[in-house]
Amino acid sequence: MSMLRTIKPKNARVKRALDRREPQIVENEKTAIFVRGQTSSDKVRTVMKDLYALKRPEAINFSRKNDIHPFEDASSLEFFANKNDASLMVTGLHSKKRPHDLVFTRMFDGRVLDMIELGVEELRSMAEFSTPKSSLSARPMMVFHSDLFDTHPTYIQLKSHLLDFYNGHPLTDLPLLNTLEHVISITAGPLSQSDDATTALPLVHFRVYTAKLLASGSRVPRLQLTEMGPSIDFSVRRVQSADEEMMKMALKRPKLAKSDVEKGLGKKRKNIETDEMGDKVGRIHLKKQDLAKMQGRKMKGLKVKKGGAAKTKDAGADEAMTED
Repeated sequence: MSMLRTIKPKNARVKRALDRREPQIVENEKTAIFVRGQTSSDKVRTVMKDLYALKRPEAINFSRKNDIHPFEDASSLEFFANKNDASLMVTGLHSKKRPHDLVFTRMFDGRVLDMIELGVEELRSMAEFSTPKSSLSARPMMVFHSDLFDTHPTYIQLKSHLLDFYNGHPLTDLPLLNTLEHVISITAGPLSQSDDATTALPLVHFRVYTAKLLASGSRVPRLQLTEMGPSIDFSVRRVQSADEEMMKMALKRPKLAKSDVEKGLGKKRKNIETDEMGDKVGRIHLKKQDLAKMQGRKMKGLKVKKGGAAKTKDAGADEAMTED
């Protein structure tokens, strides 16, 4: 089990810098680095160019070749990530054993968190589609079509990678429909019953569409999707899962103030809720009441003898008096 490093601040300036790196309620957008290995193909360079265009402006493209082998030695990746304050990386490689190779890497605390390797099987670049493109820094809507993205561990990790890469942190408020410019659709084929290893996993189809609102005759407009590219078919190759301790630290959330907790933010207190009007409502649980010991009105008819039998004579007299 790998231990996370702890840095003790030497002065106030270092302490402020470390505090900024602590978990935040709303994280900033993650920066991605696109770097090529010593050998790469035209298909790899085209894919990286299109993926870089979709990620801009939170993206850095390295034009020079680098001697990088992510699964064998991740020291170069960690150096680039710390130097450029980036937590996402895409490495483009090409070899006879693994042609047209892309390695998606996530970093945490300056170290590699997890990696997933994809092979580019089919490609239609963004330049091959003569259709309108989305604007810079537009936030896409991401749609995943397959049960594998919720059940298979490899595809669950791939879904997490792609969401971190293009969707960023989750929004507290739903975006307006007229701000939607493009949709990223990721589809995985059905898993065959004979597939017992990762070598036979189905392809992942990566498609990007521009969104256009049209009149529908009602208040809700009709959404028309037009493919803008790129159109990529990925094959899943090697996967390196995250260390359990490191993933636990990466998912750690900051402590919220008491006022924020009472307003309903973060983890709610037990039996305390906030209604639609913003008022704090509490729920109190009491023990089961014994109605036999409940004190009622002091009437003769309600008196009980020590033996437990009621005085029927007095009760009958009281009823006669009430009738008069």
